[in-house]
Amino acid sequence: MLKTAGAAALGIPAAYGVSSSPAAAQSRPRFEGKDTPKICLEAGLGGAAPGVSPDEAAAAAARRIRQLGVDHVLSGGPRIPWEESRLRDMMDRHKSNGLTLANLMISGFPNAIYNRSGKDADIEKVIQSIKAAGKVDLPVVEYNWYAHRAMEGYFEETGRAGAGWTGFDYERMKDLPPLEEEGAHTLDEMWTNITYFLKAVVPEAEKAGVRLALHPNDPPAPISRGSQQIMGTIDGWKKLVGIVNSPANGITFDCGVTREMAGDPVEVCRWFGSRDRINHVHFRNVKVQKPFERYTEVFIDEGENDMFAVMKELVRQKYTRLIYPEHPRGIDYDRERPNFRSQYPGGGGYAGFAFNVGYTRAMMQAALAS
Repeated sequence: MLKTAGAAALGIPAAYGVSSSPAAAQSRPRFEGKDTPKICLEAGLGGAAPGVSPDEAAAAAARRIRQLGVDHVLSGGPRIPWEESRLRDMMDRHKSNGLTLANLMISGFPNAIYNRSGKDADIEKVIQSIKAAGKVDLPVVEYNWYAHRAMEGYFEETGRAGAGWTGFDYERMKDLPPLEEEGAHTLDEMWTNITYFLKAVVPEAEKAGVRLALHPNDPPAPISRGSQQIMGTIDGWKKLVGIVNSPANGITFDCGVTREMAGDPVEVCRWFGSRDRINHVHFRNVKVQKPFERYTEVFIDEGENDMFAVMKELVRQKYTRLIYPEHPRGIDYDRERPNFRSQYPGGGGYAGFAFNVGYTRAMMQAALAS
């Protein structure tokens, strides 16, 4: 009887679709590598303790990140035009602490966004920055193209056991007037402006070996202080990557924003992934009451998105760049830390990110094994 039971037990893994071959098991990657996506966090996560030097603070932040099993980081970039020497210092400093800097956000070119005098000078600064990024082997440069970001619609909601959620309600800001420094812009104007920008910048990014990732409008409000938003619909995302047909002209695929727009994140991931136009990923979850206008950012494990299905599609599309499990929820442990400040109403900090990373890694390991 014992022999029979033992033989049956050995057969259980095969019955559940798991190979009993040691070679087959070893061939599947379980952790991030060159052929898998890479979980990332923001450099400097957790803040600095008082009275420590910048080098000590950077080393402590890197330890906190690496203790979560994360080896890649992203960051906001310096003022443009970027200089090769400064970027190299940034890359080397992170490397000395065991981290790889793989995405920098570029900003500071409003004249190009709004088609004002000086737009060509702005674009030239962006091109110089991209060339510098290529020289230090920075693979991705992320950017935004907001006429206005509709953050006035954010407010805090209460989630499980009193945790913080981030709500958005278009009714709170839909009648706000344009800001003097931004003005009001039509969709046609914004498409004209970014077309001019992309035709100048993307060829230079190709030469530099750098991929651009445009983040969608988030929140995807229909009108934001009098302006329409080019990245406020999935059709807009598709139009963008068709302006200049190049892997260097890609998007930040945000599965949370996709759901806010009533899109299916798996289908959208497949469309852009099959064309190699996903250059960065934001991995988060939401509950939507009214597409585009009323939604709630919730814990990564409790929203409407099937996060495992999204991760499986990323793996299926052989996506190998960064995945950022962003927008942690506000939990008491973070809120009780001295000097804690949330980036968004209802948002969290290091402990919230630890939860997101653990969940994301479980999804990734399961997807890689499936």
